[in-house]
Amino acid sequence: MEIILSKQCLSLTGCLGRGYGYFIQRRRSHDGSVRFFSQRSKHPPIPRDGHLRFIILAAELAQMRLHISDIRVERDELIDAIREAGMPILAEMVSVDSHNYKDVMNANDIINFKKNNNL
Repeated sequence: MEIILSKQCLSLTGCLGRGYGYFIQRRRSHDGSVRFFSQRSKHPPIPRDGHLRFIILAAELAQMRLHISDIRVERDELIDAIREAGMPILAEMVSVDSHNYKDVMNANDIINFKKNNNL
């Protein structure tokens, strides 16, 4: 997941809270630009639903527009996060329904996904 920072925030790294098993990491692109991405922690324990909860948290923070202005989540990453959280039927639904689930989703898409699936 890519995290797009707001204009008020130049850098944001580290964890967004305990119990997710993910953190934000800064990466430099080949062209020299700096981008921010989620990264799975190497230190257990990582909760089964940590990845999905981290995606939803980042989307909710993007709605506030204070530090994060938006996120970009590939559908395959969302499907993996849903499977990890122990919801294989929902993962399959997202996998086959390309009409309602774009290949790359933003914060609004994730918030709508959360609401529509009672997460």
